Amino acid sequence: MFSRILIANRGEIALRVIRACKELGIETVVVVSEADRDAGYAKLADKAICIGKAAPRESYLMADRIIAAAEVANVDAIHPGYGFLSERAEFAEQCRASKIEFIGPSAESIRLLGDKAAAKKLARKCKVPCVPGSGDIVEDDDEAAKIASEIGYPVLIKATAGGGGRGMRIANNQASLRASLHAARAEAAGAFKDGRVYLEKVIEHPRHVEVQMLGDRHGNIIHLWERDCTMQRRHQKLIEESPSPAISGKTREALCTAAVRLARAAGYYSAGTVEFLLDKKENFYFIEVNTRIQVEHPVTEMVTGLDLIAWMIRIAAGQKLTVKQRDVQQNGCAIEARINAEDPWEGFRPCPGKIEQFRPPGGPGVRLDTHCYAGYTIPPYYDSLIGKLIVHRPTRAEAIACMRRCLDEFEISPTKTTIPLHREIFRHNAFIEGEVDTLFIERTW
Repeated sequence: MFSRILIANRGEIALRVIRACKELGIETVVVVSEADRDAGYAKLADKAICIGKAAPRESYLMADRIIAAAEVANVDAIHPGYGFLSERAEFAEQCRASKIEFIGPSAESIRLLGDKAAAKKLARKCKVPCVPGSGDIVEDDDEAAKIASEIGYPVLIKATAGGGGRGMRIANNQASLRASLHAARAEAAGAFKDGRVYLEKVIEHPRHVEVQMLGDRHGNIIHLWERDCTMQRRHQKLIEESPSPAISGKTREALCTAAVRLARAAGYYSAGTVEFLLDKKENFYFIEVNTRIQVEHPVTEMVTGLDLIAWMIRIAAGQKLTVKQRDVQQNGCAIEARINAEDPWEGFRPCPGKIEQFRPPGGPGVRLDTHCYAGYTIPPYYDSLIGKLIVHRPTRAEAIACMRRCLDEFEISPTKTTIPLHREIFRHNAFIEGEVDTLFIERTW
């Protein structure tokens, strides 16, 4: 097992990894930008190293500085969290070339599955259903127009790199296609330094369901069942739950089996997520693989009782999975509400600033993953996620009732957050009945 790990991330995921390491008896080093120098989680680590200015491109995206900090701190491994460098194959290679283990999959798997076009090729080879589309990167606008006409409008233009909704545009007709291609490429190039895109047919009124994977370096791979991530805004998830309220047991088994088949073909190890769209008839289509820990991993932890961060660390250290597929059960229902520092009534405008009042909810089966507290100043330079409220109950109805109570208790002020929107969502009949799709929030609010 490792003796010291560096955490190449910030915020609530940095705190989550620190806590997992402490329980495993591992020392922690966290890198911070100048904006995060006084963050509370940095004081919980054994050591904090400032690596640059507030802007991510001058700190958390500087692989060389992170490697240098790891060498100075004499760490055994680096955990990248999510976002930033977590899905950069080159960063995984740099770590291992420096004799520092990267806590994640191999660079080859990241490169293969992180490239959405390449991942789709592999999925088709494994007979995993895919959304009709270009099948490869589209570089020529005339070629894109031809493909769009063949598969039919509306079409989704999607960046081959990255995630979080960046580099994605919907074109409803040929007139809007070229402008949408230009916008998607520009946004992807700015966010990921990779402006390549491909086309997919838009599945009407879809649900978004993903399968959590866990594999070791000895060829063992299991799924930890599914999470339903249908509740989104601008392709970014707001609410996640497990099990999905909208699929049958037969579909659940087929979905999870397909995800394992794809991960095994890629030689995958560590934690990863295979994502699908489902239509109203429960036909499912592969869309992408996230080769890292997901923001919503606590949902799976609550229903399975497994610590995914701890298992990522054990697997990186060469340990075998001791959990068999037959041992993994979905116990009860877990739901997560992402708490963002945004004004939902003003187009989800980011709202950085000082938190003066912070009163978190509590009670049986309630978990709050956050690095925030009264007196903390939310910096304007990073993602607006400030916390994740997770509840776990025997049934979905009980979980929804618990979430309502927790959201009513939760006070963060004067900072505007998504809490008021969540209060409305969890009282909306369509959500309660499970009759929603990925555009439900945008249509309703």
